[in-house]
Amino acid sequence: MMFRWLIVIVIVAIIEFYSFQAFKTVTKEKWILTIYQLLSLLIIIFIAYQFTKFDRAVGQTKMTLITLGLMLLVLLPKIVLTLILLLEDIVRVLSGTVTLLTGSKSDSFLPERRKFVSQVALGLASIPFMGLVYGMAVGKYNFKVIRQTLFFPDLPDAFEGFKVTQISDIHSGSFDNEEKIKYAIDLINEQEADLLLFTGDIVNAKADEMHPWIDIFNGLKKYEYGKYSILGNHDYGAYLDWKSQKAKAENFEAIKDLHRQIDFKLLLNENIKLKKGNDEIALIGVENWGKHFGEYGDIDKAADNLSATDFKILMSHDPSHWEYIVKRHSKNIQLTLSGHTHGMQFGIEIPGYFKWSIAQYMYKQWAGLYQEFGKYIYVNRGFGFHAYPGRVGIMPEITVFELKKGNIVA
Repeated sequence: MMFRWLIVIVIVAIIEFYSFQAFKTVTKEKWILTIYQLLSLLIIIFIAYQFTKFDRAVGQTKMTLITLGLMLLVLLPKIVLTLILLLEDIVRVLSGTVTLLTGSKSDSFLPERRKFVSQVALGLASIPFMGLVYGMAVGKYNFKVIRQTLFFPDLPDAFEGFKVTQISDIHSGSFDNEEKIKYAIDLINEQEADLLLFTGDIVNAKADEMHPWIDIFNGLKKYEYGKYSILGNHDYGAYLDWKSQKAKAENFEAIKDLHRQIDFKLLLNENIKLKKGNDEIALIGVENWGKHFGEYGDIDKAADNLSATDFKILMSHDPSHWEYIVKRHSKNIQLTLSGHTHGMQFGIEIPGYFKWSIAQYMYKQWAGLYQEFGKYIYVNRGFGFHAYPGRVGIMPEITVFELKKGNIVA
């Protein structure tokens, strides 16, 4: 543990050294440099103190969100400065070595830092800084409605044009703006859908996080074919230290009951049939199954009474379930709806052209629509936020699917 802290201290010292060099190169005003040093020191002390105060029996709090937001706000820009100035130092060392070997006269082995390089570095560092500020001030509640038309050759005729709205990853313990959440509920209600599905993570860890928001979520309108939900990895209380197993179990039961309190039917490794006219489709809901976050879901149990020819929609929180099990499952799950990744709440997305996030290095399916083996999975980018109190590039999402009969579009 001590060795880890030593590594962290060394890395922070290097980052702070290079960041200061950038400011020192572009200004000689001592009072500006002094203020910068004092401010940096105070921020480091504050962040370090808050980390020592973190209590796994309490979990994420408003102060935790502030601390993580501040840490990213100062750390990412300084990492940009460090990388650019470190590259400049490599060039300076190479230049000095050439000068030394060629016998050229020079007052110093290392050439002076160039003001232009530091100015460019500060300019580039301002991009993540402004992005993170935007993400915390605006992005986290910048809800987007994304519409998808999905084609299935075996869709029952009566369900032609059937519309499904999906939300995921509410993370109610992170909310801090009642008006913005009311706006999002109104936005969901405006979508003319037949069915509303919620694919897990109603809280960060504790049932009481949702209590202030129950009345607002009860503002969701009635749907002709109902409102259904499943559990996500955060709904099991696995990331907290509990006083006893009994306390953890009671919290889990309370979290499951939250779904009833906001008028959702929670599906726990089971399925129900949605009937329209003379046709029906099966809605399957499994508990969380994640390659790295708990394997509670049981697709075999949930689909036990279904056949491969039944049309099925599966709600499974973690998209790794689809990758490792569902897409090759013998019951032929035509459509899987997931969430979980949040798109890391940070990335670059130009719809229809370009999509990037760190999430793609951890999940093969991390945001949006994917198709393989004649089956679809859609990964919702999430309704709420967790850890970092913002969203940059990857916005909170409400998805509306229209089901159509026809050949699957690759």
